[in-house]
Amino acid sequence: MSEAAAPPDAGPRRLVRFYLLDHRTTLGKVIDIGLLALNLLFVAVFVATTYPIEPELRATLESVDLVVALVFLVEYVLRLYGAESRVAEATDPYSVADLLAILPSLLVVVLPAVAAVELAFLRVVRVVRVLRFYRFTRDAEFFFGTISEEALRAVKLLLTVLVLLFLSAGLFYSVEHGVNPAVSNFGDAFYYTVVTLSTVGFGDVLPVTEAGRWVTVISILAAIVLIPRQASRIVREWTTDKVDVTCPQCGLSYHDPDASHCKACGHVIYQEQDARE
Repeated sequence: MSEAAAPPDAGPRRLVRFYLLDHRTTLGKVIDIGLLALNLLFVAVFVATTYPIEPELRATLESVDLVVALVFLVEYVLRLYGAESRVAEATDPYSVADLLAILPSLLVVVLPAVAAVELAFLRVVRVVRVLRFYRFTRDAEFFFGTISEEALRAVKLLLTVLVLLFLSAGLFYSVEHGVNPAVSNFGDAFYYTVVTLSTVGFGDVLPVTEAGRWVTVISILAAIVLIPRQASRIVREWTTDKVDVTCPQCGLSYHDPDASHCKACGHVIYQEQDARE
């Protein structure tokens, strides 16, 4: 994959938009890798703070959490600044997830009283920061190269499973921690989530609150709906004998390997063919 170049004579907004979306230039790759590393750190700090740790270490982790949140705030503002349509960018699901992920950390600075009294809804909102990882799967091009559409769907399926487990565990921890002696940290909640969603159900950890029961029910329903849906699309890709070609006239995708015209509207479609076949 050859390295791309920034558009010539591009204004500041266009340059910002280019480098935030680019995966080929050196700066674009550095931004991608940096944001991915900060995402991992952001999630790791949340998990670490659910365990009993020394006050000094907790204070350090909270400082790291704030610094990362400020970096993501700068990224969020730059995305709005460089967007062709700022309204569309602000209402984009990825942008909404970005804002929700950094909101709890920023509220602690804006409202110092929150630092002394940790509100339950802030603990709940913190778990959505894992949704930021979906931004890296918007297309098949990454900082290390381009992957196939089939591989991208497999990555999205794996990410969906991990995000579902993390969100379910984080929400369960937020509502059960402090009232359920069996849920003292994120690891306990994650164990319960995996055992429950895999239908093993040992019964050694049970929800004791109404909210915990609802989190369990919603998590199971989400797993039933989301995972088979994405998995079935991957299976269809791997088992179909159709070619992924989209008709430019009517938009119909997937045609027979030897089709020269769209079977829906009759428009001429182009497919690469090997004359030796």
